[in-house]
Amino acid sequence: MLIETLGAARDMGRLNEILGVLIRHGFGDSVRRMGLADRLAQAGHVLHWDTAAGLARIEPPVQIRLALEELGPTFVKLGQILAGRADLFGPAYITEFEKLHSRVPPVPLQTLRTQLREDLGGEPEAVFARFEAEPLAAASIAQVHRAQLHDGTEVVVKIRRPGINETIEADLRLLARLAAIVEAEMPAMKPYRPRQLVRELARSLTRELDLANECRNAERIATNMATLPWIVVPRVHWAHTSERVNVQDFVDGIPGYALDQLGPQGLDRQTLAERGSQAVLKMIVEDGFFHADPHPGNVFYLEGNRIAFVDFGMVGRLSERRRDEMLALLLGLVERDAHTVIDVLLDWAGDDHGVNLSVLEGEIEDFLDQYHGAALADLNLGQMLADVTAILREHHLGLPSDMALLIKAFITLEGMGRGLDPAFHMTSTALPMLKKVVRARYEPKVIANRAWQTLRRAMAVAEQLPHDVSRLLRNARRGHLQVGIEVAHLKRVGDQLDRSANRLAMALVIAALIIGSSIVMTVQGGPTLFGLPAFGFLGFTGAMVGGLWLVRAIWRSGRGRDHGQED
Repeated sequence: MLIETLGAARDMGRLNEILGVLIRHGFGDSVRRMGLADRLAQAGHVLHWDTAAGLARIEPPVQIRLALEELGPTFVKLGQILAGRADLFGPAYITEFEKLHSRVPPVPLQTLRTQLREDLGGEPEAVFARFEAEPLAAASIAQVHRAQLHDGTEVVVKIRRPGINETIEADLRLLARLAAIVEAEMPAMKPYRPRQLVRELARSLTRELDLANECRNAERIATNMATLPWIVVPRVHWAHTSERVNVQDFVDGIPGYALDQLGPQGLDRQTLAERGSQAVLKMIVEDGFFHADPHPGNVFYLEGNRIAFVDFGMVGRLSERRRDEMLALLLGLVERDAHTVIDVLLDWAGDDHGVNLSVLEGEIEDFLDQYHGAALADLNLGQMLADVTAILREHHLGLPSDMALLIKAFITLEGMGRGLDPAFHMTSTALPMLKKVVRARYEPKVIANRAWQTLRRAMAVAEQLPHDVSRLLRNARRGHLQVGIEVAHLKRVGDQLDRSANRLAMALVIAALIIGSSIVMTVQGGPTLFGLPAFGFLGFTGAMVGGLWLVRAIWRSGRGRDHGQED
């Protein structure tokens, strides 16, 4: 299935490497069930099945993390995306996914020179007053060097690794096909939505590969944060920025993971926590455009209790409708309104997938009831979101990718706030802002604008309706009306029928050989073999070999079905 659809022969080698890593980390049974091992063998590739014994005692979440790390940048990024999908994976898996980092050796400057000359228009030592050959940091997609402009401005130069684009594109092609096979051949994996996750990964990586896009994101957030003077976003130097390289101001501050340095520098933890929460809520609730990877390495604390955000390669976007839904969810959690929370979650999950709504409603009501009478300051909003997400996961209800990203960022940032100030409570800051935004959405001017937009859309639909009806009737009269019916696993059913027909034909041939050989055995004269008529003996031998082959084929097919039922 996969081999026939590969777009290029070069993908075969990478597929062999991927499956080899999966087998080595204990996932050989999944490879067999997908039918990939036999296909690769037919194409001349050999997989080694005897290398996974040492991993038998390692927990599955750890095995998956190790496999993703070994497979390289595309798969590390996939794991980082999965770390934000608490609606699909349990805490043990999320903990392992959060450990994924792209630990790679830096590319030597000499290897980067040709690309840098093309992008900068000259040697880096000529373009900059100072350019440090040793990078500050190196990741799978890019590495960062410190430099100084000729006007004395300290900057960082982010350079995309040569050839990384082609590597990621090849991996994404394979992942898309593997995801389709997994959904078709392994029904137990459907709740994890492999094809949707691969599409999400492709969108994220495409944006991150464009370093100029990261700078556009930074400038947009800087504009949104203009009303908060204590929030710093590095300035972009567009004269030296392109798709493969960007140049931004160097941020000289205390990284978010070095909290022990805040006291000696005279920074106030409580102020930093409050200001950080205001910035995050503004990004999410007011602007609908937020930093989606706010781990401590991307946050710096500066003198004057200012906060700097860096690395905007991964951002989240919320439509106005999504913001309204998020507002309703947060207010429902803070005010312990179970019906509002349930309505929003079911809207996000879409099709109910056969979920028992009464059970789901009861669990959410019980969850919120435990906070009944609790003081506002005692509510842990991030934990409440995590608990609600866990309830969705138990009912096999997923979140839209944008909301999963937002909840992950929200929980991470609230955790950072509590790290700064153990007495910090996001709800104390969130509730006034949420109510302020809700009031703003119901101002007469805003309501009138929404009504006008709704009227315009309704008029457009009404204007198009006669044309659509006419076209539908015209196609029906011509017999061109088509109804699409999707039959799941039709290809697999066809393959099973084909194999059954082959076995039936073999059984008929074996039966004919037995009958014919029996008749030949009764005929006197002719050549003999071992004292028996030669043709009769050869016929019985052929029937025996064919019978053994048929029994083996039936046994292997039955064992494959048993494995599928166990899963």
